[in-house]
Amino acid sequence: MSDCDHNCDSCNSSDCEERSPKSLIEKTHEFSDIKKVIAVVSGKGGVGKSLVTGLLASLTNKKGHKVAVLDADITGPSIPKMFGVSGRLEGHDKGIFPKESKNHIKIVSSNLMLENDNDPVLWRGPLIAGLVKQFWTDVIWDEVDYMFVDMPPGTGDVPLTVFQSIKVDGIIVVTSPQDLVSMIVEKAVKMANKMNIPVIGVVENMSYINCPKCGEKIEVFGTSKVKDVARDFNLEALAKMPIDSEIAKACDEGRVEDIRAEFLDKAVEKILKL
Repeated sequence: MSDCDHNCDSCNSSDCEERSPKSLIEKTHEFSDIKKVIAVVSGKGGVGKSLVTGLLASLTNKKGHKVAVLDADITGPSIPKMFGVSGRLEGHDKGIFPKESKNHIKIVSSNLMLENDNDPVLWRGPLIAGLVKQFWTDVIWDEVDYMFVDMPPGTGDVPLTVFQSIKVDGIIVVTSPQDLVSMIVEKAVKMANKMNIPVIGVVENMSYINCPKCGEKIEVFGTSKVKDVARDFNLEALAKMPIDSEIAKACDEGRVEDIRAEFLDKAVEKILKL
């Protein structure tokens, strides 16, 4: 295109190969009003990404903000159970209504579409990505100050769909104190950079356990590396989360909103400054 000025925001071409991912962003439902979107990501599974999502949503809600959680982990959803939300999503011909937790956090998840909570979602990538897009376009989110997106691990179809289709204002990278931490963060950060999405900071889960007898912090998985890795990528280390059986129990019982998670206060403060 010889007359291209490389300003993708004002371009009406549908076949330009140089158009930025921002040009693929989908519109929300006509009755939705979502101000900020924060995606919680990781370069691998099993690091507690859903837990961080649930706690950040709960803490932000306690600050007096209207909060929602879009569970984009279609094949491994855990958000509804964590918040004690069940039953199937309902709606009408104009759209779908999210479920609400006891503190009025709006939630949409694939588990709220199944006959049985334990049924697996046996879908291929394009169908899964399409459902995530529908959660954004077809759900009536009403008024939301902060939406948290619980992402599946890695950099595959669904993360790509979210970053291309949803106007994400920033991401939180979740990791653990193992030797793989540098690779985990690097994968997530590189994907965010390619999609022109700012990284808010890094949260390290399973950093330590408090000895029940003496209160000493025991680093079960080795010395924390989150500050060093964050510095390497010019990021901020926002939190070091403990291994705590009471937190696990609360999540299993659908009481994530009851957890006092002061260790995430710094992360919430940065999110509220976006």
